[in-house]
Amino acid sequence: MAEDETQEEKPKRRRRRKAAEDAPTSEAQRASVADDEAAASDASASDASSTSAATGEVEPSPADEAAEDVAADVVLEAEAEVDEDSEPEAEKPKRAPRRRRAAKPKAEEEAEEEPEAQKPARPAPTRRRVKRDPSLPPPEVRAHAKYVRSSARKARLVCDHIRGKSVEDARAILALTPRAVARDWSKLLESAIANAENNHELVGEDLYVKVVHADEGPTLKRFRPRAMGRATQIRKRTSHLTILLTPKD
Repeated sequence: MAEDETQEEKPKRRRRRKAAEDAPTSEAQRASVADDEAAASDASASDASSTSAATGEVEPSPADEAAEDVAADVVLEAEAEVDEDSEPEAEKPKRAPRRRRAAKPKAEEEAEEEPEAQKPARPAPTRRRVKRDPSLPPPEVRAHAKYVRSSARKARLVCDHIRGKSVEDARAILALTPRAVARDWSKLLESAIANAENNHELVGEDLYVKVVHADEGPTLKRFRPRAMGRATQIRKRTSHLTILLTPKD
């Protein structure tokens, strides 16, 4: 029994010894770490004191102080300008709303409109024309149409039908003629009638076609391709149309 107790107590003793050995070592390590930190702080303080002593602060001169004051003033002015720019623009004063005019009664509106309606209308301006002497021969009204895209021969075939005819008969003949150039002759006849009525104060229904003729105009020359690499000429003819109207006897 005594041997068993001694065997059980041996491990306990060993554990106690190890704990006792470990404890002083940890305490020694902590003490060494604290000593190292104190030494480092002392060294930094000494270095700072040495640098301050080595550099030495220089007292500023009056000129330096004046320059610093000027620089501070400039900075303050710049900040003030920035603040002014950043401030929102002052709101413009709102205009007072316009008062609406009270609606006039219908009786007043009608009374205002009546005088305007009663005013006489101004006559349209007219040209001052010299009265024609009845002893002179009757006037002849002329109208021309140039560069009509039709040959003179085709135009003559139509104008021969209206020569010597009254205006009413000429209009009817041109309206029923199945040729393209008849439209150009009809436009020219209406132009001549308008000239007689507006420029010579004549009545269009009292006129007749005294002279009518078609003259050749310039020919437009074009070419078209033909067989075996040849080309043939195309003549696009034009004509000048003339109508002369005069009053009936």
